[in-house]
Amino acid sequence: MDFSSINWLAVLFCVLASMVIGGIWFGPKTFFPAWWQAVGKSGEPTMGGDASAPGSSLGMGMVWGGIVFAAFIQAVFMSLVVHAMGGISGGVTLASGALTGFLLWLGFVAPSSLTNKLFADRIKAWVLEQGNHLITFVVMGAIVGVMG
Repeated sequence: MDFSSINWLAVLFCVLASMVIGGIWFGPKTFFPAWWQAVGKSGEPTMGGDASAPGSSLGMGMVWGGIVFAAFIQAVFMSLVVHAMGGISGGVTLASGALTGFLLWLGFVAPSSLTNKLFADRIKAWVLEQGNHLITFVVMGAIVGVMG
C-alpha cells in the first residue's frame, strides 16, 4: 500500500460527501422513517437513539463520531484502491474511480452486510442501507478519481 498516493484533501471531500449523502438519504423526509421500521424500531424515530432510554448504550456524540471515523477509514482505503486500480487500468480518472467504488460496494459492502440482514430477517433495511452505501462508494471513488 502506497500511503503517499493519498490526496488528503480528496479524503476530506469524501468524508463530507458521505455525510451529505447519508444526511439526505436517511433524512426525516426521505428513508429514515422506513428504515426505522425496517430495523424493528417502534415509536417516534429518533436520530441516534436516546442515550437515557433503557437498552441504549451510545449517545449522539459517539454515534456521529463513529460515523465520521468510519467515513474517514472508507475514504482512505477508497483512495488506496482507486490508485491501485488506476495503475492497472491506465490511470486514475473519474470513471475508474467511480467504477472502483461500485466494485468495492458490489464485492464487499453489499454481500457482507447481506449476511447479517438475512439472519436478522431485515431485508428491507438492507435495501435501504445499500442504496446509501452504493451512492456513497461511487461518489467517493469519483472524487478520488478526479482529485487524484
